[in-house]
Amino acid sequence: MERELALEFVRITELAALSAAGWMGRGDKIGADGAATAAMRAMFDTVSIRGTVVIGEGEMDEAPMLYIGEQVGNGTGPEVDVAVDPLEGTELVAKGLNNALAVLAIAGKGNLLHAPDMYMDKLAVGPELAGRLSLEDPLETTLTKAAGLLGKPLSNLTVMILDRDRHRQQIDILRRVGVRIKLLSDGDVAGAMAPAMADSGIDLYVGSGGAPEGVIAAAALRCLGGELQGRLRPSSQEEENRCIAMGLTDPHRILTMEDMVGTDDVIFAATGITPGEILSGVRYQPGNRAETHSIVMRAKTRTIRFIQSNHYLPNKPIFGQVQSEAAMRA
Repeated sequence: MERELALEFVRITELAALSAAGWMGRGDKIGADGAATAAMRAMFDTVSIRGTVVIGEGEMDEAPMLYIGEQVGNGTGPEVDVAVDPLEGTELVAKGLNNALAVLAIAGKGNLLHAPDMYMDKLAVGPELAGRLSLEDPLETTLTKAAGLLGKPLSNLTVMILDRDRHRQQIDILRRVGVRIKLLSDGDVAGAMAPAMADSGIDLYVGSGGAPEGVIAAAALRCLGGELQGRLRPSSQEEENRCIAMGLTDPHRILTMEDMVGTDDVIFAATGITPGEILSGVRYQPGNRAETHSIVMRAKTRTIRFIQSNHYLPNKPIFGQVQSEAAMRA
């Protein structure tokens, strides 16, 4: 993929973030997600790719735009797989909480896993632990190995996990072993990225979350030199059959980075909507201006760019259109 596309992808996540940020704290996660999705979809039409959405807002009959299988881009340029989450953390925006993001990942055609919408067990680590731990091991074993490899006592190991009832047993193990725990209310992608971010203070990310978010996080970790291992958790025969229909003949096997994001180049972009540990949120300023904070990364070069942009909102017609449509629906 051309490296010039990286900035174009940031422009997409920026506008999605700007469009969702106005819904912060208003208690309407559907409205916020709709605004981000509409902005992201419109911006894709300005980018020179021939893209196919492989992870998006749902199936064609479930989502009016950015649905799985939808063609995006202006019809020129490389053929690519597209994974999007226009608003990662709908509840976070609705409640005015931290760590909501607009995210996307792009890879060459046929490289991104068509992950079904179900839970996935995850183990995410940074570069120091990549390739050195296994999701197959019991959690206690993983913690002991990680502490030894990092050269620190278990009591100094910091593990992040979503604060969910389904994680009660794992949280009990973490507490019994004596590691430091950071509970995450929402924001599965940001959580999985955290162990690979030098200043996060997080050593491991464990637990289960959405499989589509797992693939997007794996794309980010490829760029960061980290690793995510996953294992799907189909909860019914219908979900088992769906996995098989999507080409996952053994739905319960460990999924590697290669399974999820291939071996070719990957570009990951994200813009903060609400303030977080990785990115600042959208900040409104006088004079119809707003500031965004984004990250864009490319696996081929392992370059990580943080971009701080100042936008003059009246000069963004797509943003204005999304705002007008939202006002009419209100």
